[in-house]
Amino acid sequence: MQTWRFIEDGPQDGAWNMAVDRAVLASREAGESPPTLRVYAWRAPTVTLGRFQSVNDVDLMYCVMRGFDVVRRPTGGRGVLHDDEVTYSVVAGIADGMPRGVSASYKLLCGALAATYQTLGVPADLTARAHGEKGSGACYLHATPADLSLGAAKLSGSAQVWEHDSVLQHGSFVRSRDTDAEASVFRLGQEGSGRLRAATATLSDVLGDVPPSESIITAVRKGFESTLGIKLEPDRLTDSEVRYAEACVDEFRLMP
Repeated sequence: MQTWRFIEDGPQDGAWNMAVDRAVLASREAGESPPTLRVYAWRAPTVTLGRFQSVNDVDLMYCVMRGFDVVRRPTGGRGVLHDDEVTYSVVAGIADGMPRGVSASYKLLCGALAATYQTLGVPADLTARAHGEKGSGACYLHATPADLSLGAAKLSGSAQVWEHDSVLQHGSFVRSRDTDAEASVFRLGQEGSGRLRAATATLSDVLGDVPPSESIITAVRKGFESTLGIKLEPDRLTDSEVRYAEACVDEFRLMP
């Protein structure tokens, strides 16, 4: 059985979270670190934009007024407002049994996410949802083949980037959602909050209560270990990864 590193971080600055994910990917591709599953949170509500997404999709003045951070992700996809959630990132390579290519790797890793939801009592499925707002800058109104859904409602999405033979994938387990704030962030207009409520589901929506973050993290570990056939060993970032993240953290900041 292969052993992977498991890192549990508390709430962190948004740009730092993205820089760490990028640092772990670079370190794994260089053969300096083991495959890694990391879970973390956000020091303040944070908007992450996809690697190629326009900052014009976001109402920056609203974010300043609310004290929200805005950062760039190293991965693609649409914008996400991160707040009451547990965020995960996984970094692994072809040598670790990761299938090459976006579709195959999404299918494998999202299987672990589905197992996590099922451990929590949520019968989530990896489905290519048929409906989505193609022009929206908000991830949760956009349908992709990597969505974890409960029926027609999107529970979570994932984003990826490959570095030669290694992949970074990250996403969120949303405990609860402020759809009014999310609609304002992404300039969705007065009806946007209702569209978000209709198109999405959170853990509290399904379970009737907000599960503790510790329960979600335990389920994440079980989901990945059982699906991938691995053992997760608690560990920390290497000194080299910390230096790498420190060197690139400002690249991810979109606000002072």
